[in-house]
This record gives sequence, structure tokens and C-alpha cells, in this order.
Amino acid sequence: MTNISRRDLLKSSAVTAAGATAGFATIASASPSHGHDHKHGHKSSKRVVIVGGGIGGATAAQYLKKMDSDIEVTLIEANQNYHTCFMSNEVIGGVRPIDSIEFNYDKLAEKGVKVIFDSVTDIDPEAQTVTTAGGKKVPYDRAIVSPGIDFKYDDIEGYSKEVSDTSIPHAWKAGPQTALLLKQLQEMKDGGTFVIVTPPNPFRCPPGPYERASLVAAYFKKHKPNSKIVILDPKEKFSKFGLFMDGWKRHYGYGTDKSIITWIGKDKGGAVSKVDVATKTVTAEAGDFKADVLNIIPPQQAGPIAFDTGLVGDLDWCSVDHKTFESTIHKNIHVIGDASIASPMPKSGYSANSQAKVCAAAIASSLNGVPMPDPSWVNTCYSIIAPQDGVSVAMVYAYKDGKIIKVKGSGGLTGAYNKEDRKREELYAHSWFNNITADIFG
Repeated sequence: MTNISRRDLLKSSAVTAAGATAGFATIASASPSHGHDHKHGHKSSKRVVIVGGGIGGATAAQYLKKMDSDIEVTLIEANQNYHTCFMSNEVIGGVRPIDSIEFNYDKLAEKGVKVIFDSVTDIDPEAQTVTTAGGKKVPYDRAIVSPGIDFKYDDIEGYSKEVSDTSIPHAWKAGPQTALLLKQLQEMKDGGTFVIVTPPNPFRCPPGPYERASLVAAYFKKHKPNSKIVILDPKEKFSKFGLFMDGWKRHYGYGTDKSIITWIGKDKGGAVSKVDVATKTVTAEAGDFKADVLNIIPPQQAGPIAFDTGLVGDLDWCSVDHKTFESTIHKNIHVIGDASIASPMPKSGYSANSQAKVCAAAIASSLNGVPMPDPSWVNTCYSIIAPQDGVSVAMVYAYKDGKIIKVKGSGGLTGAYNKEDRKREELYAHSWFNNITADIFG
């Protein structure tokens, strides 16, 4: 029963996280300053430009329109289609087609969001304009920047963006690299070695590399039973550590000499410093490891536009006001999703979705001259260890003393192994995927 009650709790908290959107349009239309500048007697502008159409940006566009249909929402995104990172490991493990994680912006456009396919070259916080590579200059009253992540390729000698696109993918932004890694694993000989190099904290989707290892192990068990996986990790532990270890023992012989998976953590010398691209050999503190298929997930930082526009200051990520997600550096610019510093929330798709709703509520409140209610957020993260063996971690967050805090007793981890519970968790994972993508792009 624990899983069911937690799910119900999350359902109710997701409504809170949405900023009680059902009633929000009423607040907007009932507010005294709605749409009018009484000083000058003409309609005041309510223009919001969103930079980046990933999970955070697309959710913000969707919810701004729900909260106040008079807000002019412009979404600027470089790509016509978006691939979700969540469930991309199922693509790599050969259990779902890549087109099932691909989404477009048609429904957002139907709802009145102006979608511009272009990349952003500049945000001017003084003039309040966003400039695109195609030469458009779009004015805003509020801007939302949801740039996702970028990679510190230089931290691993020999690695580069070009190498990741052609021969040693990170596949940490879903799309072409997801397909490349899948192809390499399918073409790998039975008896080959798949090496995964994981990044230091903080990074996008903390349990992701270990779910990837699990799903590839399930694929090997079925199709390439003599193959092995080596995980090289600069960390002592990782998200859902106990659940993964237990699952690997049950499914993949972990801890025995027949184990499909070998995990080498910080204390065993798992930190990697360089790669020989030609031989697909990485050098770790523990020695050299030669791979047949090599997956390097580099250290991460906020997406490029956050650096170009000075939103990171002297950090790798963007500091924000936790109530509104407004940048602490530039007024009227809000940063959401992986690029923001929102600890204790992890950098995850569900976090971005939840933050976008709170940010949209803050902006809609501000543009309509009504007070912003205290927000709450929710995050759930599912991982599949093997077919019919799903696990999850969940948490509800509140706002207290200017900070995001965990709500005591609100979340937790999947319990000890129970076959029926785990089958249900996998069903929940797929149901969550369908629901959240409809919430974002539908």
C-alpha cells in the first residue's frame, strides 16, 4: 500500500505545484490592474519571452497561457523537435523506439504561444530584448531562460564535442547521440565491454547513468550474454544506491565473478582523467580501461546562453530567488530547470516541470498586480532496473525563510523488493511519462 498512498500524495502535491492553475485565470481577470495601465489609460504590455523549449521552457509557455490568456508568450527554441532525456535509456536498452520520446510544439502554437525556431545570441537586460541568430529582436517584460545543460569536455583530456557527436557519445542530451549509442551497442560483438564514465555532482538526472547500465545489462543478458559493463565513477555513492546494488545482485550477478556489471567508485580509483579516442581507452586512477563501446558523460554546467548573458556570475549554474526563480543577477529574467541552483531539488525533468509552473505563477501574479502565493514543488524520479522491476524516489518541497526545503515525511524511496510492487512501479513510470509529456507538450 505504501506505493499507492505515496502516488496519491504526489498527485495532490502536483496540483499545488501547478500554482492552483484552475483558479488562476479568474484571479488574473478579476485583478484591478488586469491588462490596463490606468496612468495612461491604455492596455499595458504583458510580454514574456521564453528562451529554450525543453521541459522547463515548454511547461512555462503552457502554464502562462493557462493562467492568463492575455499574456503574449513567445517561445524561442533552436530545434523543431524535442527528445526527452527521461525514457531515453529505454531507447538505448532497445525496449522503446526513439520516436516515442520525440515531441513537437504544434499544440503550444495552437494555444496561442508564438514559437520561433532559432537560437538566441543575446539577452539585453537593460533594453529587455532577446536577439536571435536570424536577426530577430524580441522585446519582453519578463524573460524565462531554460537553457538546460552544457558539458565541460575539457575536464577529460582528449574528449570534445566533435568526438561526442561522432564516436564516443555522452547521449546526455537525447536525440542523435541516443541513436548513435544504441547503434554501437547493437553492433558490438558478444563478449565486448561497454564502459560508462559518469560525472561528478551536480549533474542532470542523478540516477540516470546507473539506470542506463541496468537497461543495457538487461539487453546484454538476452542478446549478448558474454558481454560486460564497467562503470567508472568519481563518486563514493549515487542516487538510489542501495536499490541499484540490490537489483544488480538479483538480476545481473553483481558481486560475483559472473557479474555483468562492475562499478568502480571513488575509493577504488573510478575518477577518469583522459581518453584515447582512437583505441576507446580511458585512463582512470585505477588504470586504463579499453572499451568496445564507450559512453563518456562529462561534468556539467548551465547551457551556453546562461554564460553568454552573465546569468551564472562566477559559478557553473544560475543563482535564483527560490520563490519566483528570478535571477539574482538580472532583474526580470527568470531561470528554471537544470541551469538553476534550486537545491535541495535535483536536476531532473520533473523538477523543471514543477519549477516552471511556480515561475509562471510568479510572473502572472506580478504582471496582474496580485500577490504571489507561497509555492510548493514536487519531484518524482523513476528508474527501471530490469523489465518489471521499477524503483522511484519522491519528494515534496515547500518554501520557507527564502529557501526551498524538503517537506518532512512527504516522500521517500521504494521499499524492499516485492515482485508485485516493482511491476507496479514500472507501470507507474510509463504512466508518469505519458502524463508529464501531455502536460508539457499536449
